[in-house]
Amino acid sequence: MTRPRIFAVVNQKGGVGKTTTSINLGTALAAVGRRVLIVDFDAQGNASTGLGISRAERLMTSYDLVVDRVPLEEAVLSTIVPRLDIVPGDENLSGVETELAGDAHRSYRLKESLHSYIDRVEQGGLVKYDYVLIDCPPSLSALTVNAMTASDALLVPLQCEFLALEGLTQLLRTVEVVRSGLNPTLEIQGVVLTMYDRRNSLSDQVANEVRAFFGSKVYNTVIPRNVRLSEAPSFGKPALLYDYRCPGSEAYIRLASEVLQREKARAA
Repeated sequence: MTRPRIFAVVNQKGGVGKTTTSINLGTALAAVGRRVLIVDFDAQGNASTGLGISRAERLMTSYDLVVDRVPLEEAVLSTIVPRLDIVPGDENLSGVETELAGDAHRSYRLKESLHSYIDRVEQGGLVKYDYVLIDCPPSLSALTVNAMTASDALLVPLQCEFLALEGLTQLLRTVEVVRSGLNPTLEIQGVVLTMYDRRNSLSDQVANEVRAFFGSKVYNTVIPRNVRLSEAPSFGKPALLYDYRCPGSEAYIRLASEVLQREKARAA
């Protein structure tokens, strides 16, 4: 049986579109028939809110997976999107670093949870996912290292704004540390340019700088700065359900196509 591909959606800067990308890429992949699980690994829990999961529904969260080793299936919730499930996140995640400080294997907690679930899927009776997207917090914390250790590849949202590349050196350094000691096969699946404003020449300048730096790792699709993308989470919906004709929704549909194309080429 083909095992799911696990992607961490990561950038230590906040406000670059990690959660928006997790929600809408997950929705677009589900729309073309893939079964997707989002792991909300941010204490803010915005991916959960953006998919209509209330605080009261979050009886088990990703915190319980990594701290109490609760089986993943006990924390999974269905969403309003067919074929898209979520392990919600909540404020308890902010204490994970302290609570696991004495565990020499703390960086493997999420990997152990996901791989244990995958093993039980192979035994039958549980949902088989094609893709797992881990929505990471805006920091290079123990949570982010856990996500990188658990993942096959990284998807890096990068905003088309001044100093967009600032801080990426630290991210890439962390990736190398994880590769050298925790996950030697970790790769970057792609870099997605977000908040692109075609009316602003700075967006083109930043896009050119990022493509010069990352080369073919940068997706052709760029995610525009779009009001409907920003509005959708307040209605508990992905943009693709809130307004599937808006430029942001259309961009995420194209991005999903690119991700699948890269996955097909990798497997060939």
